[in-house]
Amino acid sequence: MPKMIDLIRESAVPANVMRTAARGALSLPTGEMIEILVYLTTNPVFAEQAKMTLAGWDETSSIAAAADPTTPWEVLGYMIAPENLRPKLLPALLENTSIREAVLIEMAQGASREIMEIMLGSQRVNRSAHILHALLTNPNLKGSETERVHNALRSLGEETTKIMAYKEADSEERTQYEIDHADEIAAAEAENLPFEIYGQDEELDDLEHLEAVVPADAEAAKAESSRENSAATVAEFEVAGATPASTNVQQDTVALADSAAADAAPNVDGATESDLDRLTKVHEAQNKSRERLTSFQKIARMSVRERIQLAVKGTKEERFILVRDGARLVSSGVLNSPKLTEAEVEYFASMKNVSDTVLREISRNHKFMKNYNVIRNLTNNPRCPLDLSLTLVNHLMVGDLKSLSSNKNIADTLRKLALKRFKDKTETKRG
Repeated sequence: MPKMIDLIRESAVPANVMRTAARGALSLPTGEMIEILVYLTTNPVFAEQAKMTLAGWDETSSIAAAADPTTPWEVLGYMIAPENLRPKLLPALLENTSIREAVLIEMAQGASREIMEIMLGSQRVNRSAHILHALLTNPNLKGSETERVHNALRSLGEETTKIMAYKEADSEERTQYEIDHADEIAAAEAENLPFEIYGQDEELDDLEHLEAVVPADAEAAKAESSRENSAATVAEFEVAGATPASTNVQQDTVALADSAAADAAPNVDGATESDLDRLTKVHEAQNKSRERLTSFQKIARMSVRERIQLAVKGTKEERFILVRDGARLVSSGVLNSPKLTEAEVEYFASMKNVSDTVLREISRNHKFMKNYNVIRNLTNNPRCPLDLSLTLVNHLMVGDLKSLSSNKNIADTLRKLALKRFKDKTETKRG
């Protein structure tokens, strides 16, 4: 007989059972009940009730689950997430070997006073030079605690005069994504997969749209410009080693800038203030095109491993390019980037020039699917696999069902189902 958690995942139980589960009132083993509650935190209807139930769950049972290495990662990940963390569970979580060290390193950098004191008392923390170095970057660390961390490092034979900076990982440090996919990355490196992207012809229009939707803040833009300008001094307009896909985009980019200049440049002798403004904008567009060209050139010369690192650590523009990389591990790396914003995910879900693998991965991420705009964009995207769209249509609101039922770009099957769901919901409201 299937476990209750499997039935709930498949939406094979009635709503009243789901409601009872969200209150933690099912007669099930504690471990399975907690797993069900964590799963329900991603459900748009029962999420709030499930979160409240977990927050007040029996402390002894919660600690036992937090300490057990066999507890599902989804449960441990929920427990140790900053927004859900109960300090009394932290000692057990810190010693649980199923919690990756990379997670604790990230926690150490920004830990509050309360969390830091607990971490300093952990045997695992005091045995890890990486976590101790990360603690030293935390501004909440007191003088006496700093000395305590230095002593712990000395006991491990570590040099303490040079503090390892974890706030900005260098290019040689492996990210958690690389650790989790080490074997696959090694296989991809052996194949030497080249840089190829989906939908290069639509790149320019899409990127302009994305920049309007997800504006970069001044500091990020400055850092991005600095990085790209430094690369330009070495490789500006070099195309050696570039793949056909990147070369096409380079030609399109230069052509667009030249065309804009030819169409919009005024007669300087009789230029008005408005004409000069237009000329300034044209020059800015040309400069931006050259900078973008440099990004493509830089990425085109990278190995698979380097592109994966850039996908996880890079800028918004680099993520936009790499989410369409033909190598699945690279596009997946973008979706695992800690810098990825909700607005970017919403836009990726609507893109017609990404692989269906990217859209499937978005749909499998509980965090992304908490965002209703992502669900709506996926169902309206002609690129989205039909089996996925048919499932997601059940989560749409009445207005979006009506709009979807008249969308000529999607499959007839999906359009008909949207119309049926729309009629069902409107008739239910009337009744």
